Amino acid sequence: MIILFNKPYNVISQFSEHKTYASLKDFIPYKNVYPAGRLDSDSEGLLILTDNGVLQNKISNPKNNMYKTYWAQVENKPSDGALRELREGLKIKDYFTKPALVKRISDPNVWERDPPIRKRKNIPTEWIEIKISEGKNRQVRKMTAAISHPTLRLIRVEIGDYNIDRLLPGEFLVIES
Repeated sequence: MIILFNKPYNVISQFSEHKTYASLKDFIPYKNVYPAGRLDSDSEGLLILTDNGVLQNKISNPKNNMYKTYWAQVENKPSDGALRELREGLKIKDYFTKPALVKRISDPNVWERDPPIRKRKNIPTEWIEIKISEGKNRQVRKMTAAISHPTLRLIRVEIGDYNIDRLLPGEFLVIES
């Protein structure tokens, strides 16, 4: 079984109950499926759930080089040089990221987030698309912070050939049963 789920903000990527956050069991009525990878509670977008261990490994194991595509709304407007750093790979604490595919994008037509991101009158934001084949803990957020453009909102829109297409937050689509 393969389920594409548009994980809302403030939902954790696990089925067990949590004191603070909603969990996958509040949205997904199927048993014996597991997330192939994770999204932090403050990140939104595509989460693939499956009962297929081979597919789960293919998606989540960085050795398989499956690209995950994110739309990141960042603080201020990154320079071409800052984006080049992301494209070349950069040092985050004790590791170097693999080179990312990065481009500026116009404001995507996405749902409103509840609660909305913080807005500052004198600080603009910009959306960038980042494709990575890794997936270390909070990697995209750490990458944008390393170039001095913190991520304000992060939405994963694709994993390999799978995408959230027209799914709204909290909606799912069973594409293989």
